[in-house]
Amino acid sequence: MNKTVLVGRLTADPELRQTQSGVASCRFTVAVNRRYADKSTGERQADFITCVAWRQTAEFVSRYFSKGKMIAVEGELRNNNYQDRNYPDVTHYCTEVLVDNVEFCGGKNDSGNGSTAPTQSQQAAPSQEPAANFGTLSDFEEILSDGDVPF
Repeated sequence: MNKTVLVGRLTADPELRQTQSGVASCRFTVAVNRRYADKSTGERQADFITCVAWRQTAEFVSRYFSKGKMIAVEGELRNNNYQDRNYPDVTHYCTEVLVDNVEFCGGKNDSGNGSTAPTQSQQAAPSQEPAANFGTLSDFEEILSDGDVPF
C-alpha cells in the first residue's frame, strides 16, 4: 500500500498551470517538521516535500492556500526520473507526492483570510467520500509523541 499523509506549511504560493488540453495542475512544497529536535541546538529540522495536485484539487489548493498556511495532504509517493535535455547521459531522479486530497488545519489565521472557505470535500462531487479531519499539527505530534503508532 502506498499512502502518504503530510501536515505542514506551504513554503511558497502554489503554482497553478494548465496542460495543453486544459487540465489544471498545481505544484507546491510543504515543510514538515521532523519528530525529534537536534540535541545540540534544540531546533527541529524540517523536510521539504514537493506535492503535485491535478484537476479540482489543484484549483482548490491554488484558490485557498498560500505561503505559510498550514495544510494536511493525503496522497501517494511517486518516484519519477527523466533524461537531461542538455546531457542525454544524465538521469535526474525526483520523489514527490501525488495528491489525492487536502484539508485545512491549524487555527483561523492559518486557514486563509478569515472567511469560511469550503473544504475540498464540499466542492467535490457528491459521490466522493469526505476526507478525515487531521486537526492541528500539535494534535498530530501529540499522537506520535507517546511512542504508540496511531493505527
